[in-house]
Amino acid sequence: MDLKVFDHTDMSIAVRIEGGDATFVNAIRRTLLADVPKMAIEDVEFHLGPIRAEDGKEYESVAPLFDEIISQRLGLVPIPTDLQLFVPKATCPTCHGEGCPNCTIIYSLNKRGPGVVTSGDLEPIGDPKLKPKDGQIPIVKLGNGQALLIYATATLGTGRDHAKWQVAHGVGTRFATVLKAGGKTFEAPESKVPPCPDHIMRPGSEEATIELRSDCRNCRKFAEAYDVKTVKAFNDPSKIDLQFETDGSLTAKETLTAALDILEKRFADLAGKAELL
Repeated sequence: MDLKVFDHTDMSIAVRIEGGDATFVNAIRRTLLADVPKMAIEDVEFHLGPIRAEDGKEYESVAPLFDEIISQRLGLVPIPTDLQLFVPKATCPTCHGEGCPNCTIIYSLNKRGPGVVTSGDLEPIGDPKLKPKDGQIPIVKLGNGQALLIYATATLGTGRDHAKWQVAHGVGTRFATVLKAGGKTFEAPESKVPPCPDHIMRPGSEEATIELRSDCRNCRKFAEAYDVKTVKAFNDPSKIDLQFETDGSLTAKETLTAALDILEKRFADLAGKAELL
């Protein structure tokens, strides 16, 4: 089985998997969505009562939104995650679930209005590298005389428990589409002109002969490029494209590697149990 990278940035990746099958790639897709862990804010503590600033001015610890809504928005802020450092709080060998630097990150937020509270206002207590990378995510708008003083705790979790712990988004797979026209066989992205998505790019697993429609501009361009009236098309199930984006808490490469490691451990456990039968 081979894996080739087509496109790769910190937050997105597109790869081609050859020699596998749809069930294996679907296992990767489901693992990316549900089982790759990341840090997210789970507990939020709000300070109640007046807040006195350094200049002596008093602010009221209130906001236009309910605390529950602010907490939910904080929970969706992507938190930088090091899977080599952090472990689930419930199984932490150091603190046994009490909370420590190996399983939790504590953030403070102290903002006075008027102004917009953003993810950039979250300050980690400890390593400054744990500050959210995207500091422009709006949380709530404070009016004059309003303030927020919050302590938030982030823990490790997976998308299986809640969407805020879901690293990968827009996970999609598709078979490679192969075309035969003008005596040449090629994959759809390699054609001289983009194949018509409505008429040419809807083949099944069996090879089909498709009539190029004269009333379709895309079909006419394809016909002129290869001087043909028909094109043969089919999906190659041995070549599957996989692409997804991340929320920024992990890079796309780290996310894919983590998903493959999780699957490897699961299959190894199953193989070990099968040997005991």
